[in-house]
Amino acid sequence: MKTTSGTGKRSAKHSHPEPNQIRDGDRAAHQWYRFVLSYPPHLVQDYLHKFGVDGNQRILDPFCGTGTTVVECKKQGISSVGIEANPMAWFAGSVKVDWTPDPVGLLEMANRIGEATETIIAKETKLRTLPEESQKIILTNSISPLPLHKTLVLLEQIQLQATPIYTGHLKLALAKAVTTSISNLYFGPEVGVGKAKLDAPVVLDWLHQVHNMAEDLERLQSLQDTPAIVHRADSRQLLGVLEPGSIDVVITSPPYPNEKDYTRTTRLESVLLGFIQNKQELRSLKEGLIRSNTRNVFKADTDDIWVSQHEAIQQIAKTIEDRRIALGKTSGFERLYHRSVKLYFGGMAKHLADLRIILRPGAQLAYVVGDQKSYLQVMIRTGELLADIAQGLGYELVGIDLFRTRLSTTTKEQMREEVVLLRWPGEIPLNLLQTQSRSSSDQKTTVL
Repeated sequence: MKTTSGTGKRSAKHSHPEPNQIRDGDRAAHQWYRFVLSYPPHLVQDYLHKFGVDGNQRILDPFCGTGTTVVECKKQGISSVGIEANPMAWFAGSVKVDWTPDPVGLLEMANRIGEATETIIAKETKLRTLPEESQKIILTNSISPLPLHKTLVLLEQIQLQATPIYTGHLKLALAKAVTTSISNLYFGPEVGVGKAKLDAPVVLDWLHQVHNMAEDLERLQSLQDTPAIVHRADSRQLLGVLEPGSIDVVITSPPYPNEKDYTRTTRLESVLLGFIQNKQELRSLKEGLIRSNTRNVFKADTDDIWVSQHEAIQQIAKTIEDRRIALGKTSGFERLYHRSVKLYFGGMAKHLADLRIILRPGAQLAYVVGDQKSYLQVMIRTGELLADIAQGLGYELVGIDLFRTRLSTTTKEQMREEVVLLRWPGEIPLNLLQTQSRSSSDQKTTVL
C-alpha cells in the first residue's frame, strides 16, 4: 500500500485486486464466524509488516468485532487484546483465539450430541419456539418454524452434554450454521430475509462447521501459543479495562457513521445463544456502542460535547438538518440524523482521548473507515474528519491509505474506504490534558 507521509493527502492505490476478500490460506480460525463486512486478515498482515511489529510488542483492536486482528496476531505470534461491546461478536472473537480443544475429542463430542439431537427430533411432534419477547426482537421470518425447532433441540443438547472445553466452539459452529444455511437470512451486504426454508438439515450443517473447526485446530495447535484475549467492554471506556502504557500498535475498524444497525447483523444468533432476550437487553447492548446510527441514539447521550467546537462536523450536521427541513422529512429517525453525526464523532473523540493513556510512546495506529452519504446524501469524509480529531488530541497524522472503493447501495457511487495512519508521540500537551480533565469532570467543556 502506498502511504503519504505527514501531509494527510490520500494515496491512490491499494495492493490487492479484491482487497476485502479473505484468502484461502488465511481461513483457519477466521472462517469460524465472520461479519460479512469484516476487513480481511491480509490487511492486518500488511500493517503488521508496515509498522515493523515483532513478538515483543502488543496489539490492540478496540473495535474488535469478530476478532480478525486478534486472531491474525495470534497466528503471527504477536500478543494482542481486543475490546468489543456486542456480546455475540465478543463471544465469537473469544472462541476464535481459543485453540486448546482436542480436535478428535471435539468431533467425538459433536457426533454424540448430533445423534442424540436426531433421536429427539424424530420423537417430538410439538415444535419448540422462542419466547414471545425474544421473537419480537429478531427479524420477522428470519428462521422458519421447523428449522428453529431443530436448532433449539440441538442447542439444548449442546448445553446438556458438552464439556466446558468444547461448549464455546460447538455453540459458535451452530451460530455459523444458522446464519449461512439454516435460517432465511441473506447478506448482500445488508442483512435481509429471503425465501423461507421450510426445512433444513440442521444437525448436518452444524457438524460440517464443527468439522472445519477440527481441521483448523490440528494446524493451529502447531503454532506458538501466543497470548490473545477479547474483553467485553465499551471502546469509549478503555481506562477501566487496559493498563496505562501497555499498547504499541492499534489496528482496528470502528463502525462508520451511517444508518446501519450493526446489532441486526447478529440479532438471530444473539437471541438463540441467549446474549439478548428482550427489548430491554437490546437497548442495554446499544447503549454500549458508538452512536453510529439513529437506532442507538438516546436522549441522555452526551458524546457530542466532545466535538461541539469542531467546525467541520458542526457544519455537516447543520447541512443535514437544513436539507431535512427543506425536503420536508419529519420521521423520528430523520430528525436524529444531524445529532447522530455529532454523537458518532464525539464518541470517537472520547475513545481517542482515553486511548492516549493506554498507548506507549511512539505507538502506531491504523483505523479503517469509510466515507458515507447515508444522511440525505450529505457527504461525510470519515477518514479526514477522524484524522483531524486525532490531531486535535495530540496524535500525529502519518497519512491516509486507500484500502478499497465500494459501490454505494443507495447512490451507486464509488465510495472510499481508507486507513487513517496515526502516531502517538507519547505526551499529552498540557492544555489538552487540562481541558480533558474539565470535560470529564463536569461535561461542560469540550476538548475540540
